[in-house]
Amino acid sequence: MPWPPALLSHASPSVPEIARDEVQQMRQQMRQRQLDDNKAAVCPTDDEALTPRKQTRSWDYVWKSGVAGGLAGCAAKTVVAPLDRVKILFQASNPQFAKYTGSSFGVLKAMKDIYHAEGYRGLFRGHSVTLLRIFPYAGSKFLAYEQFRARLIPSQEYETPLRRLLSGSLAGVTSVFLTYPLEVVRVRLAFETKHQGRSSLASICRQIYNEHPVDKTATARLPNTGPIAAAPTEARPLRPRIGLVNFYRGFLPTLLGMLPYAGMSFLTHDTVSDLLRHAAIAQYTTLARSKNQPADKPAPLRSWAELTAGGVAGLISQTASYPLEVIRRRMQVGGAVGDGRRLRLGETARIIWMERGLGGFFVGLTIGYVKVIPMAAVSFYTYERMKLVLGI
Repeated sequence: MPWPPALLSHASPSVPEIARDEVQQMRQQMRQRQLDDNKAAVCPTDDEALTPRKQTRSWDYVWKSGVAGGLAGCAAKTVVAPLDRVKILFQASNPQFAKYTGSSFGVLKAMKDIYHAEGYRGLFRGHSVTLLRIFPYAGSKFLAYEQFRARLIPSQEYETPLRRLLSGSLAGVTSVFLTYPLEVVRVRLAFETKHQGRSSLASICRQIYNEHPVDKTATARLPNTGPIAAAPTEARPLRPRIGLVNFYRGFLPTLLGMLPYAGMSFLTHDTVSDLLRHAAIAQYTTLARSKNQPADKPAPLRSWAELTAGGVAGLISQTASYPLEVIRRRMQVGGAVGDGRRLRLGETARIIWMERGLGGFFVGLTIGYVKVIPMAAVSFYTYERMKLVLGI
């Protein structure tokens, strides 16, 4: 017997209707889960998108990020110390190693010569000063990046490549200003060879402090004819600049080079990390959360993914800033070669151009890639892992 119309309105939903409702509910849950995954696909250094601004500015966060950055820098520099020594000798045009520049195996031959002449320690000459400099340098760089980023990118809607680039550039400028004198000392130690005699750290500092151009009778004589003959015919010689200013040789090109280097380094690392955390591949590139990791942090990248992000960052940033780095090295060793005169940025660039042309600005770029790619990879990897250990 058919159901009355009044009862049909109160009848239970049919099986197809129940199935349709369940499918719609499952689709909504999947969309919400995908949105949550996309929100979490932010690299670990993007703290302000995940961590309250007040927490990033706390002293606990500041000192922990500084320690993590300092240890990351020390680990990275130790890995590439022998390559760094050879690169400095190439860039500064050390006459004993000029024959190896441009050679396919020049780097290996140069390292072999250093080993035979100075032993194993020769490959790490100047490394103690490097560690002394790199801890405050890397620590202040990562610390400054977190703080500048907290102000330039206070929330997710401000997340733009330009703001990331600016945050990294300002962090690099801050760190290099604080630690540049130690960099000059390190380069001078690495530039010396056994044939020139070994100098202690104290003697190198005294030498740099007291350096001044060779006292020459650089006077401009005027013609002794006419009424001007009665006037003095010698111009006053310029007074050489000595003292603390010598520890900032090449600071301007360093400053100019740091803007693209640090900016592109952080920008590239963050961008590549975002791509590696995309929901489509996150299961292959990320690890499960650890117990001491803050709940508002995304899952950390796997080791190979983190190293890849850092390596790509090193490749791009090195290419963008290398010509200015070559100029800086030549200016830093200016007191150790020639007449000791301090060269200006434009003058140094002109000398390099006259000596080797355009290729002179890229001398040692290959070894630069070999050094910077693993250095950046180890640096970012160590920094992110230390943040997990310290719980920030």
